[in-house]
Amino acid sequence: MDSLDQPLGGAEFAPTRTYLNTSACGLLPRRTVDAVTLLARETADGRAGGAGSFDVVDEARAAYARLAGVASERVAVGSSVAVHSGMIAQSMPAGAEILFPEGDFSSLITPFTIRGDLKVRFVPLERLAESVRPETALVGLSAVQSADGRTADLAAVRAAAAAHGARTLLDATQSAGWLPLAAGEWDYTVAGAYKYLLCPRGTSFLTVTEEAQDSLLAIHAGWVTGEERWVNSYGPVRELARSARRFDEPAAFLSYHGAAASLALLEEIGIGRIEAHDKGLAARFRAGLLSLGHRPVMDDSTVVAVPGLGHRADALEAAGVLLSARAGNLRASFHLYNTAADVDRTLDVLAG
Repeated sequence: MDSLDQPLGGAEFAPTRTYLNTSACGLLPRRTVDAVTLLARETADGRAGGAGSFDVVDEARAAYARLAGVASERVAVGSSVAVHSGMIAQSMPAGAEILFPEGDFSSLITPFTIRGDLKVRFVPLERLAESVRPETALVGLSAVQSADGRTADLAAVRAAAAAHGARTLLDATQSAGWLPLAAGEWDYTVAGAYKYLLCPRGTSFLTVTEEAQDSLLAIHAGWVTGEERWVNSYGPVRELARSARRFDEPAAFLSYHGAAASLALLEEIGIGRIEAHDKGLAARFRAGLLSLGHRPVMDDSTVVAVPGLGHRADALEAAGVLLSARAGNLRASFHLYNTAADVDRTLDVLAG
């Protein structure tokens, strides 16, 4: 087992402060900064082929597919979870019932609530599986809750949805990159890649099963979504891609050139190693909090929330420790570049 005293990723990271805020934004590896900088310089000089490479976008797509445990044909690229969720929301029939946990992230939920003609229902996270009913058309949830790091009983939710014929939507934004993902077990998964996947902002991935693809409207369809990409510049697209690429947004090349580099690093290290490292740091932090008389949310998650302690975030930042205040919680989030020294430093500041 790797030592918690050493970061994973080596010289790829060099934070200038104690950074425990990956749930807000991950740190970019050096290789990612180099890839973005190179493309920016080439574009400024006048790059043959324009401002980026579709081949590199497809490298990122394939790398994410491997991390998510699906074929690359099941992955669409985009810019944000809200865009992916919006496509799914706009594809639902009027009157359909959509079930979410209370307090889940707004970018997952809002595209459904603004429709106005969907029956959106909210229940406590721990009651999600038991609340699925025959009229439920879709169950959506985050694998890890942004506000407090709680994890859901994903197997129970999938089983309940299957029993009632409901489709499933999993937001893996707070889990992909440290928690193994079997995207093929869900009709749809979405993941904003700028957190634990360490990609630049503007990268987000959607996975769609072959069966679910048939009922999803390609509302962002354009020339890049054609089966033959380079023959669709004028007039209607002749044939949409037969794969999930039909749901692509036009890729932001700077972001995706960086994403290909970041995802390659995660593959080199291995999600299993990252999971053990991150969870070990989180467990150390929870134990330290308890010793100081604080009561964190107890969950086997790399995201640690302390209810009622959100007001300490500013003082911690002033002391060089960067984390977040969310829904009244002090939220720390650990990733591969963190070490036991980061945990202990944060506990020392909290001890005052």
